[in-house]
Amino acid sequence: MDNKLLLIILDGVPWRNFRRLFGNLEGWVDSGEARVWKHRSVLPSISASCYASIHTGVSPQQHGCTGNGNVFRLSHDDVFSQVRKGGGVTGGVAHSFWSEFFNRHPFDPVMDVEYDEPDSQTINHGRFHSMTGYGHHNQMTPSDVDLFGSLTNLCLRHGLDYGMLHTCTLDSMGHRYFHDCQEMDHACFVMDEMLAPFIRRWRQMGYEVIVTADHGQDARGHHGGRDPLQQETALYYFGEAQGPSSDTVIDQLQIAPTVLSRMGAPVADTMQAEPFLW
Repeated sequence: MDNKLLLIILDGVPWRNFRRLFGNLEGWVDSGEARVWKHRSVLPSISASCYASIHTGVSPQQHGCTGNGNVFRLSHDDVFSQVRKGGGVTGGVAHSFWSEFFNRHPFDPVMDVEYDEPDSQTINHGRFHSMTGYGHHNQMTPSDVDLFGSLTNLCLRHGLDYGMLHTCTLDSMGHRYFHDCQEMDHACFVMDEMLAPFIRRWRQMGYEVIVTADHGQDARGHHGGRDPLQQETALYYFGEAQGPSSDTVIDQLQIAPTVLSRMGAPVADTMQAEPFLW
């Protein structure tokens, strides 16, 4: 691998929340240590469809995941499989949908919640959670510090070349409280404060880091459609690569080929979008 990279996906954060409320990320933009662009999701702007597109680089109309009720083992090449083809070690700390898309379906809460499979052709080291029982009154989300710690542990123990982390905390908060409220402002601040020390540590460990979301959310906590609040989020990059002008809008389908090109892994023929880092 030419470079090591971590992709951090904070589920359901609209552009305006990132830019208003994440003071650590924005401080690094001001200092020049990070760059930020607007990132527009695929349609439907629903979680599972976006997860699948972020890692395959193809639209839901191609990979076939039409929403959270339609999760299956994807057939397209993806970031994990391409990094493995390039000789890299992969890991994921995420919602169980990611394991089902890129490792095994259906999710087995005993065998798939934690596994280390050095010979896997996709995810070598997985730490997954299902959020079973999720609803309005109980988010069933793990602490984000624990998730960040788990990814860091995998990096240290197993020498990950590529690691992906996904957390549903802010998406769940938005669905519960909507966005113009003290609870949501505080949740974004807490996420930013908890994430910041890990970004510093990951950079010191030699990783390039991308922080983004799968989609946004509107004022009523909804997403799935074309409304800019639902579809647009931010993408922060920490690393040495060059990128486009700050007013460029990153298409979600660019993420997979960008990650692979930065790492020196083969980009799948199905990933037709142009990388945005070079």
